[in-house]
Amino acid sequence: MENVATYAELGKYLGAGLACIGMAGAAMGVGNVAGNYLSGALRNPSAAASQTAMLFIGMAFAEALGIFSFLVALLLLFAA
Repeated sequence: MENVATYAELGKYLGAGLACIGMAGAAMGVGNVAGNYLSGALRNPSAAASQTAMLFIGMAFAEALGIFSFLVALLLLFAA
C-alpha cells in the first residue's frame, strides 16, 4: 500500500510539470506576436500606429494561455 501513495504523488507532480509546458508556449507566443508586429512596422511605418491595439490583444491572449496553464498546474498539484 505504500507504493500506491508514492505513485499517486509521482503522478500528481508529473501532471503539474506537464501542465507548465503551456507557460513556455505563452512565452514563445508573446515573442512571435511582438516580432511580427515589429517586422510589419518596419515595412510600413504609417500603418504601425493603427495596429498597436491588435498587438496588445495578441499579447494578452498569449499571456492568458500561460496563466491558465499555471492555474491548471496548481490545481493538479494541490487540489487533486
